[in-house]
Parts: sequence; structure tokens; C-alpha cells
Amino acid sequence: MDKVEVGDIFIVQDENDQDQELEVLGTMDVEGSTYVAVGFVEEIEKQTTGDVDIFFLKVEEDGELSEIESDEEFEKVSSAFEGVVEEDK
Repeated sequence: MDKVEVGDIFIVQDENDQDQELEVLGTMDVEGSTYVAVGFVEEIEKQTTGDVDIFFLKVEEDGELSEIESDEEFEKVSSAFEGVVEEDK
């Protein structure tokens, strides 16, 4: 995968081996690593008001996306993204 950009859509398999489309909603560098905020395309399309469930993935050096392993890392990334969202309001 090349550079990940906002609006990119990719497919992952869930725990039931069903394909799910994810859309990149934002990217951010945190302490030298790149992370993306993603949401399920189906939820984004259905959502008219309120929040969409967003989760974060780490962009590895080879361009692959991986889940964030530790709660500490998740909190750090989540806080950084929240700071950006607050600035945009």
C-alpha cells in the first residue's frame, strides 16, 4: 500500500470472514509513527447526525496497517486526534 490518504477506502475481513469497507477519515504523525483514523463505510453512509465509530490503525514501515496493541499507545493516539478535531471546530 502506498501513502495512505484521507478518503481512501480499503477492505478488511472481520471476525466472521465478512468483507468490511473502511474509509480513512484522518492521518496523523504521533511520536514518529503514522496513524490513521478509520470508520466503516456502511456506518458513515447511514449516519446523518451524531458520531461514527472511529478506530485507529498504525501505518507500518512497509505501508501495511496494523492494530494498536497497547492501551497506552491507543490513549496517546486518541488524544492527539481529539486535539486536532477540537482545533477544527
